[in-house]
Amino acid sequence: MAQQMELIVGDITKQSVDVIVNAANRTLLGGGGVDGAIHAAAGKELLEECWTLNGCETGEAKITGGYKLPAKHVIHTAGPVYQGTEEDAKLLYSSYHNSLELAKEHDLHSIAFPAISCGVYGYPAEEATPIALKAIREWLAANPSYDMRVILVCFDREMEAVYQKYMSL
Repeated sequence: MAQQMELIVGDITKQSVDVIVNAANRTLLGGGGVDGAIHAAAGKELLEECWTLNGCETGEAKITGGYKLPAKHVIHTAGPVYQGTEEDAKLLYSSYHNSLELAKEHDLHSIAFPAISCGVYGYPAEEATPIALKAIREWLAANPSYDMRVILVCFDREMEAVYQKYMSL
């Protein structure tokens, strides 16, 4: 497969990949936006497994089964609630990096990311996108022999345009 990164507009819950990333809250017990959609599509078994994980600190990542999703697994990461601080950028970077590390630990080779923290957590897409791309590119560069397909799933054309702008840099 080799390493590759691609951009699509679509529904992350419909991606046939090894793992999708859930932009979760720290409880991991469901919420709005991407988190709610993933929990709804996966079924109650996802929530039941999430209860056993004891939450997730901001920037960390935890893995569960995918249940009724086409993806075999879900990696849950709690992105930062945007405050406009340097710490936000570090935590957002960690969410992407730690998700990729966890995927590798579980020998997963295709991963679909939403725009972490860009929804209800208020992270401006113009600020979050370069951080996300930096984290992914640096992880891929640090793991050159690991086959990984990274799919960036945008919820609309507006988000896609932001990603396209920064991917060309």
